[in-house]
Amino acid sequence: MSSVDTEPFRRVLKGLIRPLVRILIARGITAPAFYRLLKTVYVEVAEKEFRIGSAPPTDSRITLLTGVHRRDVRAILSDPDDSWETARSKTATIATVLGQWMAREPYRGADGAPIPLPRNADEGPSFEALVQGISRDIRARTVLDEVLRQGLVIEREDGLLQMADGAVAGPGSEDQQAVFFAANVGDHMAAAAENLLSDPPPFYERAVFYNRLSPASVDQIEARARVLAQAALEELNTESSALQQADSALEDGLERYRFGLYFYREGAAAPKDPSEGGDGESD
Repeated sequence: MSSVDTEPFRRVLKGLIRPLVRILIARGITAPAFYRLLKTVYVEVAEKEFRIGSAPPTDSRITLLTGVHRRDVRAILSDPDDSWETARSKTATIATVLGQWMAREPYRGADGAPIPLPRNADEGPSFEALVQGISRDIRARTVLDEVLRQGLVIEREDGLLQMADGAVAGPGSEDQQAVFFAANVGDHMAAAAENLLSDPPPFYERAVFYNRLSPASVDQIEARARVLAQAALEELNTESSALQQADSALEDGLERYRFGLYFYREGAAAPKDPSEGGDGESD
């Protein structure tokens, strides 16, 4: 592809990665360190996503696609890094346990809220039964220690375990927050990328945006958005839990999904949005 073809997208890309660079600088990750990581990702994506048939691309083809030197391609492919999958699996386990606690009977009360649970019990709901109902390969004590450490679950004076009020907001530890950041933003970008590269766009992706509003008005909209978003997430969580149980024995029960919502606001001193107008929806 010629430089004339890529230049418009380069300008868009600069704006896209600006928030990421802000995080990198804040976390002490320099440009050379990021470039080393970027080379690894380039190679991994080319190796996985740009195959001809089922055959993986050769080192030479990966070099042609990515611009990464063959020597570096060979080194990256010979020493795969599975730390991301390990971290993602740990975070997903905790999120699944809390999600099932909120969605699955008999772990919810008459009001729909998750009920307090004993650590274990001979019969009836318990934290151990909840975890074992998700996977018998997971130790309930390991999960419990982690959710207690993060403050997602608290142990009451009577010994029962209660989900913390802030548990629905996400993980309490910095490392788990980083994993959620990567998963949520990564899946959003994956959906947006597929929509940009495909015709017609396969994924739902829409936004409402307004400007020239007072802080009080945006406060009002944000509060309303939080209520609507939380209701949508809780409804989908309950429905997804029921479908997951029904699909557990199916051979094609291998797909995953992520549905996300976000709200962003800027003050008067923020850079002007080039899309300024009234309201709109993304394609």
